[in-house]
Amino acid sequence: MTAHKNVVPPGPGDGPTSPGVGNPVMQRVAPSDFLAQLAAADYADLAALARVQHHPKGDLVFRAGDPGHHVYFLKAGKIKIYQLSPPGREVILWFCFPGEIFGLAEVARGGGRVVNAQACEHSEVLAVSQEQFKGFLASHPQTALLSMQVLSSRLRILGEMFVNLVSDDVNTRIAKLMLRLSARYGSRVGKEIFLNIPLTHQEIADMVGTSRQTVTSSLSALKRQGVLSIEKHRIHIQSEQLLNVLTQNCYYHS
Repeated sequence: MTAHKNVVPPGPGDGPTSPGVGNPVMQRVAPSDFLAQLAAADYADLAALARVQHHPKGDLVFRAGDPGHHVYFLKAGKIKIYQLSPPGREVILWFCFPGEIFGLAEVARGGGRVVNAQACEHSEVLAVSQEQFKGFLASHPQTALLSMQVLSSRLRILGEMFVNLVSDDVNTRIAKLMLRLSARYGSRVGKEIFLNIPLTHQEIADMVGTSRQTVTSSLSALKRQGVLSIEKHRIHIQSEQLLNVLTQNCYYHS
């Protein structure tokens, strides 16, 4: 059951850090970390409106068809945003990590939800009613601009995913996904990049439209070529240059 209570979310400087905490070379604030980008005054006003919901792993924050009454901010955990294909297969559109906003599209267009939002692990979510958030944006223009940037970024990502799906083979789609994730969530150390986001092979498969077995085979090929390594579902890109080369090709040998 979802629990509700008043909450003051973490401050703009309290967001997630990359693996090398304390190392200024590795520290990075993800461009998708909405809360970390708010001005202090805007953040304080938004925090006053927020309520918290606790969602255990597998719980749905909302499902397609639900009314879009709230906007959400992820305080802790991991949320996947996905749709179901006609046969019932999950198609993952993106993941949300701490600090990110989701459930935003209905603020602009109204109507019900067209996607599902599900907790991949125990997650703490901050909820603001749609009407309150609309009023907040009207009086906080910088946050309104930031919200537009989030929607624009996600629209661009979905457009790229669609083009990749119809024009690239699965190996190229996986390579491009690795680059997209590294640009969004990677911490660079010299020429190497660490992704501080755990992803299963099934989740990767659901993001590129293939099977888990194909993902396993493709990732094994990338590991043999020295492009990346994986430990505890976390990806370490060892050669960004080679990964870039692979995205220009239609096939790479396994």
